[in-house]
Amino acid sequence: MSRQSSRDTAQELAVRRLLYASGLRYRVNAKVPGLPRRTVDILFLGPRVAVFLDGCFWHGCPEHATSPKANAEWWRTKLDRNISRDHETTAHLTAEGWTVLRFWEHEPPEEVARTVHDLVVARRRPRPQPKARPGV
Repeated sequence: MSRQSSRDTAQELAVRRLLYASGLRYRVNAKVPGLPRRTVDILFLGPRVAVFLDGCFWHGCPEHATSPKANAEWWRTKLDRNISRDHETTAHLTAEGWTVLRFWEHEPPEEVARTVHDLVVARRRPRPQPKARPGV
């Protein structure tokens, strides 16, 4: 398990490349405000959008999750804790006024990036227009 990547997975990199190419800037693996030892995969501070790209095995995907046969009870407890932690993190961020988006690792990066892009652009605060100076 030590070789299992917890950050910069293929899907994360693909989604981040697409978001960056579309002109969006974000923070990567940023700390969850108010919760120790938890991070957000992609964080947009201004629009207050937190994006999580969850692995099917580790986070209990309803389509692809599997249950290991060896040491099954230990694994079930571990995976249930992961799912519980995900719900707690989502509830905490939502209560703090953040929009939380969660995607599974099997979802196409193009669709994920499009969904994230559309929401972030919609939530951006309009920039104040410079005032016209008289006589110019």
